[in-house]
Amino acid sequence: MQHDFRCSAAARTWRAGVAACLRAVSALLLAVTACGAAAAPTPHRVRIADGVLQGAEFHGVLEFRGIPYARAPIGALRWHAPLPARPWRGVRDATRYGHACPQLERFGLTDSSLDENCLTLNVAVPPAAADAGRGARPVLVWIHGGAFVGGSSDLYRLDALARQGIVVVSINYRLGVFGFMPTTAFAAADNGAYALEDQRLALHWVQRNIAAFGGDPRNATLAGESAGAASICMQLGAPQQVKGLFDRALLISAGCMQPMPTVAEAEQAIGAKVMRAVGCTQRSTALQCLRRTPVDALLRAGDVLSRKQVMSFSPSVGSSLVPRQIGAALRSGDFLHVPLLIGGEHDEIRLYIAYAEQAGDHVTRSNYLQHLRAIYSDNAARVAAEYPIADGASPPAVFGSLRSDYDPTLGINHCLYLQGASVIERHGVPVHLFEFADPDAPVLGIGITRHPDPGMPLGAVHSAMLGYLFPHFSNTARVDAPALSPAAHALSRQMLAMIGNFVRNGQPGGSHGVPEWPGDNGGTVSMQFAPGRVRLVDPGAEHRCGFWKQLYPTALDAIGR
Repeated sequence: MQHDFRCSAAARTWRAGVAACLRAVSALLLAVTACGAAAAPTPHRVRIADGVLQGAEFHGVLEFRGIPYARAPIGALRWHAPLPARPWRGVRDATRYGHACPQLERFGLTDSSLDENCLTLNVAVPPAAADAGRGARPVLVWIHGGAFVGGSSDLYRLDALARQGIVVVSINYRLGVFGFMPTTAFAAADNGAYALEDQRLALHWVQRNIAAFGGDPRNATLAGESAGAASICMQLGAPQQVKGLFDRALLISAGCMQPMPTVAEAEQAIGAKVMRAVGCTQRSTALQCLRRTPVDALLRAGDVLSRKQVMSFSPSVGSSLVPRQIGAALRSGDFLHVPLLIGGEHDEIRLYIAYAEQAGDHVTRSNYLQHLRAIYSDNAARVAAEYPIADGASPPAVFGSLRSDYDPTLGINHCLYLQGASVIERHGVPVHLFEFADPDAPVLGIGITRHPDPGMPLGAVHSAMLGYLFPHFSNTARVDAPALSPAAHALSRQMLAMIGNFVRNGQPGGSHGVPEWPGDNGGTVSMQFAPGRVRLVDPGAEHRCGFWKQLYPTALDAIGR
């Protein structure tokens, strides 16, 4: 019995030891699990009106990508006013960008896409350390450029702007034949303006949902560059439709005073030619035919036209969405009265001259006047006298610089920016002008291919400042441009601060290292940004607008008053 007791006691001791061991192992496993849970990325979820989104951190800010704001414009919804996205069940992954809207590669460096299911947007939320203060954060909505035929929101890293303490939204919208082409087959109300309707629906989405991301829908700035800024011009000219959707606007490289084609003109110049190219000429069945035509066939038809004229698919006027010329709306005061920040690059048009040089269309001393006549007609000789080619100067660079000062055929020039600012300010609307002027801005391999060498100095060309606002901007979804030089990076911080200041309170200067603009300047001063030198300049003198006004007194009548 004693022996049995000893064995029983031993057994009990052994069982107790095993139990203790199991408890220890269990505790260890719980600790490891807890430790692993703490180390794993914390899901970032937001509930909006349509459902729950799960985002992630990218480059130090929280982002929600590829959020649908409209139904896919396919089938019967191709060339139809956009419809709000349908709600979803469960948690929607929002860590990947949506598809770029249909487009072809351009200039040998941009991306292409055939996917019509593209009406998405992205939201970037600043880190807590960048919070501008208590309460909801101000909002910036970015509309990308791309000559109305290209571009996408996934080309733009939003973190640098978000670190200014603002919630940043970037959007996709229909392009080219799908977004800006008018034809007799479409409904008259929104003919040629489906892209503008996309943008408005995205703005309605922001008003409805941005508070869920910590943004203030009552403090929203609409911003864009090139075609994106020209789109904003169109939106400003429709005050009844956009009132309450944004409170300020930032326009980069677009002159709102540039006349646009009428719907009827664009139908003949663009729509009818595309319809013939794809075989949809029977009036009674044209719309159904166009909706059945493959995406790539439509893109190729549009590309033939846009290669001949870079602004082929610019917005047209005469529909109920864009009833009249924006210049007329600005002169009459019938536009959305919101504070504006307007600017561009010092050497805008040199980019397009460089494209032409690469294509073999060279500007030389001997054919300089011939090139001037193609743009300025009977005024060519006076322009040549005002802008002679000095010894050692580059003829294509001189040609690009003078067209950057003023070009009656394009809305991208400094005297037109000044004209618009002067007209708008007559109605008591605050306007601030700025100019990007880094002569060493990175361009080769970003705004233009490195080969063949265009053989001319480029400077601060059209779109060059994008890399100062959006890190590593490369015109592709790879977003892989080299880092800025230390001097350029310092300039980038100042330009980002300018935008952050404006988005917060409508005053771009006076804090964060940006000088203050003088009040009530009548559009006569502009803040010029160059490395180590941020200063006020007279844009009229800088770009010889007095001379251009003599040649084009009607187009530039507000300058100098």
